[in-house]
Amino acid sequence: MLDEKGFKRKRFDDLIDEMEDKSKEAYGDRINTSALSPLGIFLRIVAWFLAILYALAEKVYYSGYVNTAEGVSLDRLGPHVGVSRILAQYAVGNVTLTGTPGYTVAAGFLVSTDTDIQYETTSDATFPASGSMTVPVEAMEAGLSGNVPEGTVTIIVNPVPEVTAVNNTTAILGGRDKETDPEFRDKFSLSVAGGGSATGDAIRGAVLRVTGVRAAAVIINNTRNDDADGRPPKSYEVYALGGSDEDIANAILERGAAGIESYGKISIQVKDLSGNLQPIKFSRAEVVPVHIKIQVYKSTAYPSDGDDRVKSKLVRFIGGTDLDGTVYAGLSMGEDVVMMRLASAAYAIAGVEDVIIELSTNGVSYGPHNLVVDVQQVAQTSAAWIEVTHHDFSG
Repeated sequence: MLDEKGFKRKRFDDLIDEMEDKSKEAYGDRINTSALSPLGIFLRIVAWFLAILYALAEKVYYSGYVNTAEGVSLDRLGPHVGVSRILAQYAVGNVTLTGTPGYTVAAGFLVSTDTDIQYETTSDATFPASGSMTVPVEAMEAGLSGNVPEGTVTIIVNPVPEVTAVNNTTAILGGRDKETDPEFRDKFSLSVAGGGSATGDAIRGAVLRVTGVRAAAVIINNTRNDDADGRPPKSYEVYALGGSDEDIANAILERGAAGIESYGKISIQVKDLSGNLQPIKFSRAEVVPVHIKIQVYKSTAYPSDGDDRVKSKLVRFIGGTDLDGTVYAGLSMGEDVVMMRLASAAYAIAGVEDVIIELSTNGVSYGPHNLVVDVQQVAQTSAAWIEVTHHDFSG
């Protein structure tokens, strides 16, 4: 049923009740519609398939709304605000090959870890006189599994006499899984203001849609005088974290108001639709590094990898680089780092009974206090900056 309150599907029991009532209306109250009667069996078979159709109708109805759509249906809502889901990405890095001088290793040469995570070289390379060279590689499968630490790629999949050894002296990173539905909904919400033009929210939304941008803010000087930070009268300054300079400048030109000056430390010449070069200015967001010491008091339900899970939860909440190399957006620009909210994120891990948190911006001086973040700043952390120690909870 669809009314002003929305869609409410009929379930199997609802359909059976209605069909039995209709049968008695047609054949009289004494008609047998019990589960084992011929008519009752027929009604229940029909009701079963009707219930499936109602469930499908419910899915179709909710697929039109970003908060309830899932999978491909959610993907198809993205273009309405100019965003798309980030697909699974391949980890990339470099390996050092040792072999015969003068021998050329063709692109596609396979190497792997001892856990059978395979990589292929992406370009031809010839051994120099030293017999050692560094070549770029890419994971054979997209996803987080391709992110591995240094010294783990040591196996040649298809050995040849001219190549004797392989090793990765640096970590191979950059792989990530497909963006999840909750992550995509968050990005959708951040970008939805970009449907308009010539407003601060529209400019911010356009910048947030730029590939690689994790946070953005727009500060406007509406006065007829320079403001305290030196912005000229009737101008705006865009702050962005991540993304390329050229892509950000193009996004600002697309949504910025004509005749209103952009301001910032970076200046890019961008062609407008008339072919004229327009100077577009913006600034990079100032990153506030967040170092964390957290003591976890745990119960027996705490998992064996609980410390790593706590780190990952905090990275996802604040924003930054996780243990597997995935970079998360986290807090918006100008959003303070509040200890109680960090504690709430840690409590999401099974077995966490209590926590004590200390924060620092330099990794030296820690304290039990919130971190205040200015509007042109953005808090970021890293799994490497988080120290987790756990103790048994005594109650």
